[in-house]
Amino acid sequence: MIYTRLRDLREDHDLNQTQVAELLNTTQTQYSRWERGAQEIPLHHFITLAKYYKVSLDYLAGISNKK
Repeated sequence: MIYTRLRDLREDHDLNQTQVAELLNTTQTQYSRWERGAQEIPLHHFITLAKYYKVSLDYLAGISNKK
């Protein structure tokens, strides 16, 4: 669920992976691994994305459907 939400939020904001990677100060390749679930996203990046997208950590993690 978390990885689907990462992709959906990115697409809902009309961003590509490179743009989100720049926000997180990482590479597109690394961000792609996180979005696919190949690697766990570090908590500090998870928090940055929740703030950027203006959603709760629970929503981003798939614990809640309330943004």
